[in-house]
Amino acid sequence: MLYLGKAEIILNDDNKKVRSISIQYPWPSVIRLSRYVKVPYKRVVLTRKNILRRDSYKCAYCGRSDLPLTIDHIVPKARGGTDTWENLVSACTICNNKKGDRTPEEADMPMLRRPFKPSHIMFIKNVVGRIDEKWKPYLYLS
Repeated sequence: MLYLGKAEIILNDDNKKVRSISIQYPWPSVIRLSRYVKVPYKRVVLTRKNILRRDSYKCAYCGRSDLPLTIDHIVPKARGGTDTWENLVSACTICNNKKGDRTPEEADMPMLRRPFKPSHIMFIKNVVGRIDEKWKPYLYLS
């Protein structure tokens, strides 16, 4: 994008370079696009992996992450529970078996966090891991 003139470098990473046989280019850390590109609304797909990622690979009932995890319906499917972000949580097999075909209130197992529908920004932050301090003036993070 930089080579084609579609973007310009705002901030370099001085510790890295992009090299070819004869030329060395700065490593861009922050770039600005020459014209606005509309990004369509990103929807996070409801999958087992994404539920575990949203819940940070921890049981919603006991908070443990050292046991094998399953997916639990808060309102059981047998009672009309649906496959939605707000009705599915990660649970260790011990808690899932203890809860059985009951709601958390009936099983006297309060959840540590309420489930929610995640945004794609949350997953980007999780994939990136650390955020470079030099990026903060250019990012909107709440």
